[in-house]
Amino acid sequence: MMHMTFYWSRYVTLLIDSWKTESWTSYGLSLLACFIVSAFYQYLEDRRIRLKLVSATGGSSPAAASPIEAPLLQPKLGRWSAARFAGSALFGINSAIGYLIMLAVMSFNGGVLVAIVVGLAIGYLLFRNGEGDFAVVDNACACA
Repeated sequence: MMHMTFYWSRYVTLLIDSWKTESWTSYGLSLLACFIVSAFYQYLEDRRIRLKLVSATGGSSPAAASPIEAPLLQPKLGRWSAARFAGSALFGINSAIGYLIMLAVMSFNGGVLVAIVVGLAIGYLLFRNGEGDFAVVDNACACA
């Protein structure tokens, strides 16, 4: 049965019909998997942003760039550079994981929601909430 409101139960179907939990062990392992995938999502997002930042600054550390050499003023990457392909691959993988996380939340199980939110928060704390947070802007226009 598909729930249309949030419920708290160990019986949940995640993403595919064969991923059903019927015991506390399988439910706990499924919640752990949701937690790990959510934290991994934040890790990949951090890697993608750092790759874009390093390629925009020409390989030097972003902190060492002078104010005049801000990423906004750097020339664009080559149309077919390896960094663009790597960034595109990371973006595609991260987008797919993000959509799968969204679909898992749409199972409307409260435990799954909590595991994913806590996983995203812990992943952000571990991988994205540190020194070196720099904004990489593709377009200088704030409306774009």
